[in-house]
Amino acid sequence: MSVKTLKINDIDVAVEEGSTILDAAKEAGVHIPVLCHLEGISDVGACRLCLVEIKGINRLLPACVTEVAEGMEVTTHTPQLQDYRKMVVELLFSEGNHFCAVCVSNGNCELQDVAIEVGMDHTRFPYIFPKREVDISHTQFGIDHNRCILCTRCVRVCDEIEGAHVWDVAGRGADAKVITGLNQPWGQVSACTSCGKCVDACPTGSIFRKGSTAAEMIHDHSKLDFLVTAREKKEWLR
Repeated sequence: MSVKTLKINDIDVAVEEGSTILDAAKEAGVHIPVLCHLEGISDVGACRLCLVEIKGINRLLPACVTEVAEGMEVTTHTPQLQDYRKMVVELLFSEGNHFCAVCVSNGNCELQDVAIEVGMDHTRFPYIFPKREVDISHTQFGIDHNRCILCTRCVRVCDEIEGAHVWDVAGRGADAKVITGLNQPWGQVSACTSCGKCVDACPTGSIFRKGSTAAEMIHDHSKLDFLVTAREKKEWLR
């Protein structure tokens, strides 16, 4: 496979053809904030936090789904990008019901981490306070749609790693939400293997283990990393 050379923040980088800008940034040691990205599953560019500037292109592009090109010059942190990322996080907080103090993932939440990173301590937008349900019909897990940011990690990890495809997205615009089965209560979906991968993939406290109280739940991404590595290297046969 051929190699592409490019610059990221004036740092020379060489990566394999087909790599994304996000891959190249990691190779260069450049951090780009993400929420919908998770190692081991496909990228969809849903959260738009990883938008970057590319010389010669008059629009911002998501680093997670944009392939590198020879001679590309990428800038990852400018005042415009910082302001845009802060606005994205503000919108995520204003359109949902994120009460961190009583959330199971308080202190272990990627949305919180990103908010701190971009310097967001309040939102300039009015809170919508949507009426969203909580589904605790599953024997082990529950989902609080109030905390969901539609990153679709649960959808992709269930489909691509577990192979069950329990999760999907239904509705449009403000009515969009993740669903189980054919919009059935989670506990009625026979395809669910109760593996818990969706729980560990969720960046917030939206999908949780029953019995967890405020700030108690910790996501373990290492389980997903192990499964992906095992399948790629066929280590489960050893």
